[in-house]
Formats: sequence, structure tokens, C-alpha cells
Amino acid sequence: MSLLKVLRATDLIRSHSALRWCRHTGSFPRYDYDLVVLGGGSAGLACAKEAVDCGARVLCFDYVKPTPVGTKWGIGGTCVNVGCIPKKLMHQASLLGEAVHEAVAYGWNVDDRNLRPDWRKLVRSVQNHIKSVNWVTRVDLRDKKVEYVNSMGAFVDSHTIMYYPKPGQEGDRRQVTAKYVVVAVGGRPRYPDIPGAMELGITSDDIFSYEREPGRTLVVGAGYVGLECACFLKGLGYDPTVMVRSIVLRGFDRQMSELLAAMMSERGVSFLNTTVPSSVERQSDGRLLVRYLNTTTQTVGSDVFDTVLWAIGRRGLIDDLNLGAAGVKTLNDKIVVDASEATNVPHIFAVGDIIHGRPELTPVAILSGRLLARRLFAGSTQRMDYADVATTVFTPLEYSCVGMSEESAIELHGADNIEVFHGYYKPTEFFIPQKSVRHCYLKAVAEMAGDQRILGLHYIGPVAGEVIQGFAAALKSGLTVKTLLNTVGIHPTTAEEFTRLSITKRSGRDPTPASCCS
Repeated sequence: MSLLKVLRATDLIRSHSALRWCRHTGSFPRYDYDLVVLGGGSAGLACAKEAVDCGARVLCFDYVKPTPVGTKWGIGGTCVNVGCIPKKLMHQASLLGEAVHEAVAYGWNVDDRNLRPDWRKLVRSVQNHIKSVNWVTRVDLRDKKVEYVNSMGAFVDSHTIMYYPKPGQEGDRRQVTAKYVVVAVGGRPRYPDIPGAMELGITSDDIFSYEREPGRTLVVGAGYVGLECACFLKGLGYDPTVMVRSIVLRGFDRQMSELLAAMMSERGVSFLNTTVPSSVERQSDGRLLVRYLNTTTQTVGSDVFDTVLWAIGRRGLIDDLNLGAAGVKTLNDKIVVDASEATNVPHIFAVGDIIHGRPELTPVAILSGRLLARRLFAGSTQRMDYADVATTVFTPLEYSCVGMSEESAIELHGADNIEVFHGYYKPTEFFIPQKSVRHCYLKAVAEMAGDQRILGLHYIGPVAGEVIQGFAAALKSGLTVKTLLNTVGIHPTTAEEFTRLSITKRSGRDPTPASCCS
């Protein structure tokens, strides 16, 4: 009798799998695969794995072209290999160096004189971790039955993808067909169109595996990538200078961005404001001579650096996809999609950093990829909500935010309809080592009327990402000033400062606290 139950259960499982399979492939599949994913980064892998879990037959292509200086990496995309993960590890390394000095003030018997990091050892440790993640990713794809090809895929037509099993061997060209195609190839750093830029400069694609010490480094670009790189280099004992074309952290809240730049200056990071590079050339001693122009004064200048790091933005990797053969529309170097990530070709979709006008963030890429797979193969109707996405800039004092900037809120609702609650604060752990609290600041941008729905939260201070993550969920759930100020904080923490915000900009009162406990 038990055997009969097992057989019946097995038949039910097989029948269920067959029904789920037939739901989107039919009894006789018309295509080689239900889904082909172009790109093995966060968005592509999340979409591919979710689609397989929904019963789809999936093939994923991924190939990394070496950078101009020869850097290459494994599967996993920007975040794992040359983005969030190595950046956070370098950030942590720089914070640990600072913590050693603080430990002396806290009574630890530590010789904090002549402390220097071993750059090569740090790079080795970071790269070993990345390679372990690459390996786990490959194993995970195998276990989940996602077929993977280490090659560049390109369109032949809207359902057909061409590739070479071994890149560089163009005689062995192959093709596959798919019912759906998801483009998730992401982007790579831009280079300026000036002499010496590609030959002599590096980018964030190179710095985390850079074999020699960076030394005196010119970071060209003042977005979050440039500021983060400059800060961890400074924390590791090097001498970075940031070249700013116009403003720091374009797209972020202006007050918070300027506070962050002031914090960096206080810590010894130099800035060349309203300046653009003109050329880079190698001197006889091996160092790099950079010529530049101040666009405000129209004066030319030059300086010598050991390393030049370009951080002037990113471009979408559409050039090798042959999108024209599939009829897919693009804007500049990004793919245009609708609210469901569909391109103008109904069965071709795009997710992640390759799509136009969406946040270029790993968690956004992962969730949008998963939700797309569920809509295609599991009958879901849930779409990605790109509004109110939290983010963090990993500088020594981190800056994290969610929702609107003060400027955006005023532009949308009018200055008379916006109230800004703000305050400086003093982290308890900063007192004994006498660390500067000058730039520890936070604010809530809210509606003026009613319970004052909060439109944006901004925070500069320790572990900002950890602080804002929970508030991000609250903001998406309709957080109001009334609720926030009626919340009892956890003491002593920096996160509790949001529950103590009682001073508005409009009042003109001093937002500097006199005491931490009253």
C-alpha cells in the first residue's frame, strides 16, 4: 500500500511539472529555450535562476572584455567583481586603519605610529574573496540547471542569438533560438576623449586588482564612485586629489553633498573644482603628467601623479549586441523599456544598468530581474517599483538617503508646502578619540500639511546604510513625522536621532544639540 502511495505521488509530481512546462512551452517547443539571458551580472543571474525555478529552460551568456590595461574577471557582473563587493572591502580596510588610532584613546596598548597597509596583500585578499564568489556562482548555476556559456551573445533576429563557443575562434559560429530574450549586459566606465586617457589611466574596473601601490592619485569625477575611491585611498595612506567638473554627487541632495565634500576636505582629500583634464603623458621617471583647464577662470595647469583613475560615468554595453537586427530601440547607449521592462519588441526585455532612466543599483537589478521572470513564467503581475530606492555613498562618514532630495520636493510641491526637520548630532563613540562631529547631520523632508508625510530621509554618519535600510521600508509604507516623533529610539545609537528631530529649517533655531541624553 505504501509503494502504491509513493507511485501515485510520483505521478502527481511529474504531472504537475509537465503542466507547468506546457504552460509556457507547449508540447512541442518551437524554440531551443524559453529564455535566453544576455549578461551574467546581478540582474541577468537573478532573472535566469528565478525563471528556472518557474520551470523554464534557460541559457545565460556572459563574457567580459578585458579593460585597456588588461584587467578581466569571472562571472557575477560589476557588483561582485569590480563594484559593490570589492569597494566595501576596501572601505572596511580604510576604516580599520582609522580604528587602530582610536583604539589607543580607548586604552589599547597599540603602537599606532608608522602604520601602513600592505597594498598587495589587501588586493590579494580581496581578489581571493571575489574568486570564491565566482566559483560559488558557477556551482549555483549548475545546481539550479541554468545553462551557462562564457561567450558574447548577439542578435541575428528578434528570436535568434549568435555566439562563438570559444571567444576569438570566429570560424565556429553557433545559433540558438528563444521565446523570450532578456538583455542584462550592464555597463562599463567611460574614458575621456583626450590624449593618454586609455593608455595611461585606469578605472574602477582596475583599481581593486591593481598590482602596484596607487601612490599619489588623481581621481577624475565626483560621483559616488570617484568619492568612494578617493576616500578609501586616503584611509589607506595614499594621497588622492578629486577633479570636479561641475558639482559633487550630481543627482543627490545638494546640502548633503556639500557636507560630504567638506568632510572629505577636513580629512585631507584635495579637490580641483570646475576643472577638466586636457591630456595625460608619461614622464621619463614613469610618473604621469596631467594637464588640465579650470573652466571658471579659463586658466591652464598641470600636476604629476602616480595614478590617474577615471570616474566620469558609465556607458551601456550595447555595441556588440547587434540590437538593430532585432529592432530594439536605444537612447544614447541604453535600452528604452516600459514599466514592465519590455522593449519596443514585445518578447525582448532589459533589466539592470543597461536600461535608460532607472537607478543603477545592484538590489534594483536583482529584484527587477526576479519579478520579470515571475511575470513571464509564473503568472505574476507584480512590477518593479523604482520609486524611493535607498542608497549609500561609502565614504568615511557615510551618506545614505531614501526618497526625495530637498530640492526635488520643493520643485514638485512648492517651498510653502514642504517642511524640513534637521539636526546635527554627536555619536557617543566619537567622544573618547575626539573625532570630529562637525559633519554628522541628518534631515527629514516632509509635507507641511496633516500628519506630514515624509518624502525623503538623509543621513551622514557612521554605518549610514545600516541606519537607513529600516527607515526605507517605513518611508515606502507611508511614514509621517507624527509617527517618527512618536517612535521611541534605541539609546545610545545614531539611528535614534531621527526620532529626536524637532527643529525645522523654517524656525531658524540652532539644530546643534547641547546634550546627548535630554
